[in-house]
Amino acid sequence: MIITSLDRQLRRRGRVNLFADGRYVLSLAHSLAREKGLHAGGAIDEAEIEALRAEDERRTAYDAAINLLSYRPRTEKEIRQRLRRRKITPEVIDGTVDRLRASHYLDDAAFAQFWRESRDTLSPRSGRLIRSELLFKGVDVDTATATVEGLDDEDAAYRAAAKRLKSLQGDEYELFRRRLGGFLTRRGFSYDVVRRVLDRCWRELGGDESA
Repeated sequence: MIITSLDRQLRRRGRVNLFADGRYVLSLAHSLAREKGLHAGGAIDEAEIEALRAEDERRTAYDAAINLLSYRPRTEKEIRQRLRRRKITPEVIDGTVDRLRASHYLDDAAFAQFWRESRDTLSPRSGRLIRSELLFKGVDVDTATATVEGLDDEDAAYRAAAKRLKSLQGDEYELFRRRLGGFLTRRGFSYDVVRRVLDRCWRELGGDESA
């Protein structure tokens, strides 16, 4: 077969459509086409086409994973889910995950620590809820459990509540308790922790301790 043309795609930057003998053959990255020396008038056979298709899928999967990881760390489960949505084949997903692990771009234990620190700093919540989030994201039970050890739920609950106290000034006790208590409960804190933090915050607002 003779390559008829390599037409740039309008909607997907950096990709081209390869035509051979006047018919569409496949889509691939322009960088791959250039690397392989593909050009109009050049010869290509079925084996080369299949090799190009496979290499393009591997590169597409890896580039997509690296792009996801550029925003924040991810678990292996998250990467696999995202690549499946892109219709990447299971074999290529496995290969991509192996490559990312070997390069230390994927590390569920490191992700768990990142998640704990991020939650504790930006959005305090209970250790139980953080553990549940880690499990949902694919972190194994032992790692998730070890990651949240040592977290002080009462301290975290107070820090979460303190960020909202200004908006609660002037509330009657029942409204204050319902609003702040509901917020802390949704953050996974236990009844006893919520009660103690509510009492502390109410006192700091100058509320009547007998309320």
